[in-house]
This record gives sequence, structure tokens and C-alpha cells, in this order.
Amino acid sequence: MDTPRPTERRSDLTVDLVVVANRLPIRRVQPEEDGPHEWIVSPGGLVSAMAPVLADRNRFAWVGWPGDADGPTEPFTHDGMRLIPVSLSAEEYECHYEGMSNGTLWPLYHDKIEPAEFHRHWYDGYRRVNRRFADLVAETAAENATVWVHDYQLQLVPGYLRAQRPDLTIGFFLHIPFPPSELFRQIPWRNELTTGLLGADLVGFQTPEGASNFARLAESLDLATIDGETLNRNGRTIHVRSFPIGIDVDRYSTGADRPEITERAAAVRERLGNPKAVLLGVDRLDYTKGIDVRLRAFKELLAEEKFLPGEVILIQVAEPSRDNVDAYVALKERVQGLVGEINGDFARVGVPPVHYIHQSRDFDELMSLYRSADVMMVTPFRDGMNLVAKEYVATRHDDTGVLVLSEFAGAAHELDGALIVNPYDIDGVKAALVRAVQMTDEEARPRMAAMREKVERNHASRWAESFLSDLRDIGGQSPVGPRKRSATV
Repeated sequence: MDTPRPTERRSDLTVDLVVVANRLPIRRVQPEEDGPHEWIVSPGGLVSAMAPVLADRNRFAWVGWPGDADGPTEPFTHDGMRLIPVSLSAEEYECHYEGMSNGTLWPLYHDKIEPAEFHRHWYDGYRRVNRRFADLVAETAAENATVWVHDYQLQLVPGYLRAQRPDLTIGFFLHIPFPPSELFRQIPWRNELTTGLLGADLVGFQTPEGASNFARLAESLDLATIDGETLNRNGRTIHVRSFPIGIDVDRYSTGADRPEITERAAAVRERLGNPKAVLLGVDRLDYTKGIDVRLRAFKELLAEEKFLPGEVILIQVAEPSRDNVDAYVALKERVQGLVGEINGDFARVGVPPVHYIHQSRDFDELMSLYRSADVMMVTPFRDGMNLVAKEYVATRHDDTGVLVLSEFAGAAHELDGALIVNPYDIDGVKAALVRAVQMTDEEARPRMAAMREKVERNHASRWAESFLSDLRDIGGQSPVGPRKRSATV
């Protein structure tokens, strides 16, 4: 780790809880053409999960990048939230975010579906940005405050903070999968990244598998020793646990239950020719999501006449993602080619078997698609959780519908009422799709009801409350007990 820098805290900004994420929970929009830009709260899952928890806290702040080079540079308040912007140059954004985060860590953490690249200048930018985040948190946090750091872009922050502010209680949560040590050890900076995470008091993962992978890695690198569910390093105890994230259930359940959504869902099916079954996929256009797998499976089922054109329709929403990255451009071309082949080979006049939407959909349209679909396909090669699966379940008020779910999505640990598939097994995916289409309501309803109960119970705010509760317990008392520790990470 770098030599700690002296910390000069700004008393007017000191807060008891600091949330640290790559992005601030706001985004800049332009409601009217040629009109002024304004900031709105982002609709993302992390923001939804944190909102109920933060609503009860008067002294919290959120540290993150505002999203563009022209964003604010000084702390400000928006919608009751105290926001601390982190400025990034174009070069730092390229090295830290596009490079190290999404060119090295993202593919490697997702089983190297695409090759991971290792560049020293990427890591140097990643380290500088993580240091800047840590410095701002150290200035902002009150004595004995709680800090919650999020995700793979900021893995060095806990270690930097521990060195500067040993009084803090630090939590870290990884939203994507954590790989087996055999993969992680390929990273040239494996010790630095692991030591960074070991600066936290509590390291959280989506699944027990992720937690176990991290603990074994730390021990294999001789950076810590395993003691049950904890790690020991230099006299410090690091707790390692799984916290499966949920969704804002009320938002999706209520949003899908409105009469206008029911009407829109019926209209969708009518425009499709009122088929026997509608299959749906909703994903970012990302190579981890297995979009091409389900398209190939669907094509073969049509060729084998197990699905008949016009009777079974597939809708695939693929939201644009990282269009400047070669792997994503290649995936886009591959998916569009498959869609063209299927529709060219099997379409009837006015009835294409695949309806492909390479656009972002607004919330109401998404709800109408969820409600119109008989089968939801979630087939990632690897996913930390995959909240689309939970969103679909939350919208199924009559308990109809079937979820086809990859065993390599974190959601498979909870949603065992789904038809679980290996996305690398095309024949297995085909068999699951046939079973899903043929499944009777008598079989589908208890499965969906059981999944819906689990989704409702483990909602997003409960996830956040659970993590912070454990972090408070580790700290000693509410909000965090006074303590003094060695600055050794």
C-alpha cells in the first residue's frame, strides 16, 4: 500500500455514515431540447436499496463521480442527500473505468468469457482514482464513522482508508461475482487488490461461493488466515459474509398492477398475433448475459418444429452497452446476425419469430413486457445476482409465468422455483424452454408463488439494513462505537 497521507478533516462536512460508489446517485438530464440541464435521482438498484436506510439518517454523505467532466466539483445537496463529487480527467476515466475496471476486472470476475487485459498504466490510473476517493472520504467522515464502499471499481479504497483513518468502521460490498483464486491470481496486482479489500471490517458478496473464494484467495496469498467465517490479518479481524441483494419490490409490484399496464400488456400480445406463448429476455447487451445462447436454442427449436412460427414468439430487449469496446461490438453483430437468420428462415408474413429491441425501455414499457411474457429467460454465463429475474417474479400477481434461470446467476441460490439451466448446454436450455412453454398453470403457480414470497421477503432495503446492522455490530455500538486500532492494513 502507498504511504498514508495526513488527513485534514473539514468539520463542516463530517458525517456519521459515508456511502462510497463509483457514481453519485444522480444523473444529468435535459428535459427539453435546448433547455437547461438538471440533476435527477438515478433509478438504479443501489439507489433504491439505500434510499429507505438513508432517509432516517441526518448525517450521511455519498461520495462518487458525477458522470461527466463538467459536473460539480464541490460538495452539494440534492433531494436531501449530501453529495461529494470526485473529479476525473478523461485520461483517468479511460484508465480507471474503461481500462482496469471494465477491461481487466469485469471479464476476469466473469470467468474470462472474454479475455482480460493487464496494462500497467490502467492500474496506475485505477490506483490514483481509488486514492482520490479515499482522501475525500477521510476528509468527510466524522470520528468513528461508518463507511460503506461499493463494487469492483473501488477495491483499493478500504485499505487506503484503514491506513489514514483507523478509527473508521469500513464495509465493502461486491455487486458482481468474485472469481476462484486460480483466476484472480493471474492479476499482476493481486496482492495490492486483496490487501485493499482486507482494509475493510466487513467484506460482503452476493453468494456464499463469492465469500468463500475471497477467503481462500487471501489465505493462499499469505495475506490472512481463515478462522471460520472471519479472516485474521495483523491482529485485525475481517468478517466475510454473503448478502444477496434484493429489489424495490413495491415499485415493481405496484407498477405492474396498474390497469393501464394490464391494457398495454394485452395490446402487446395482440400486436404479436396472440401467440400461444411469449418468451422474453431483458438484458444489457453484454457478453456475460448469454443472449446468443437463447437465440441459438430458439432457432434450433423452430428448425425441429418443437416451436411453430406464430405460436411461440421471442422478444429480446438488449439495451446498448459500451459500444466503443471491440468485444461488445462483436457481440452486437453476432446477436443481430442471429436475429436476422431466425426471422429470415422462419418468419411468416407480418409475424417475425423474434422481436429484437436494441434500445433502452422506460419503466412502463418494461412492466407491460413483463406482464405480457409467459416465459422469462435469464441465462447469463456468470452474474453476481441478476435483478431482472427478481423483477419479473415481483410483477406476477396471479402467480402465472415461468422463469428459466442460469445456475451461474446469483439469483439461482434463492429462486429455486425456476427452471435452472446450464447456459453452456444448448440442449439443456432447449429442453427447459420446451418445458416452460408446455407447463400447466397448476404446476407453474406454486413455483411462482414460492419465488414471489422470497423476493418480497428479501427486498432491497432489507439487504441494506442487514449489511449496515452487521457493520454496526462489528463497530461495537450504534452508530459506531469508539475504538482505536493500528493503522496497519
